[in-house]
Amino acid sequence: MKVTILTIFPEFFASPLEQSLLQKAVENKTLEVEIVDIRKFSNNKHNTVDDAPFGGGGGMVMKIEPLYDALSSVLYNDESKNRRIVLTSAAGRKYDQPAAVKYSLLDHLIIICGRYKGVDERILKFFDLDEVSIGDYIINGGETAALVILESVFRLLPGSMHDIDSALTDSFSDDILGAPVWTRPAEFLGEKAPATLLGGDHARMDEFRRWAALKRTMDNRPDLLRRADLSDSDRAMIERIAAGNEFDN
Repeated sequence: MKVTILTIFPEFFASPLEQSLLQKAVENKTLEVEIVDIRKFSNNKHNTVDDAPFGGGGGMVMKIEPLYDALSSVLYNDESKNRRIVLTSAAGRKYDQPAAVKYSLLDHLIIICGRYKGVDERILKFFDLDEVSIGDYIINGGETAALVILESVFRLLPGSMHDIDSALTDSFSDDILGAPVWTRPAEFLGEKAPATLLGGDHARMDEFRRWAALKRTMDNRPDLLRRADLSDSDRAMIERIAAGNEFDN
């Protein structure tokens, strides 16, 4: 898979791309990452990429010309049929795990790092874009958001992780938060790991993990349950949890 990131701060990505599993994915060619500097497509000697908004108001707006030319140059050399262009934007649709899965199936993902007050709206007239937001808050620019998207996508690629089953059971994989986890030692300062997870009954372990995942979701993100595909067993567990019952170890 190839990921192209268009940004006015290309150096922002140097360190993350040289760390941990992301570095390994690039080295073993599971992932190809291309960084495009939008400033190089500016049409003046100062490499200006922003200007004041029409109609007044605070902030600056990313200019249409350099962004159009930068994106056109990427597409001109691209023969991928299965590609998508993403614009990071606080006004976009909220990014989630289903979107990460969808993007992980692409041959080429192109991410534009939004900046300033926003990007000149005319970019949407020239290109078919997905506007996405990583959350209901504001950050200085789309570079951080692009990294979030990149990390969430690459870990779903075959060969990117030693344990792909771990990625497939992460939080949000089925609109349910991941279950709490424990490891050695079995007891620390008087606190013990759940007895069910220390036994050899794998069916009971799976049942406990599902119970714990549903409880965590009810406590922290009850909104997810409205869209989750719940089984009859899940619904029965939720009723018991809501009634204050504990899992029977």
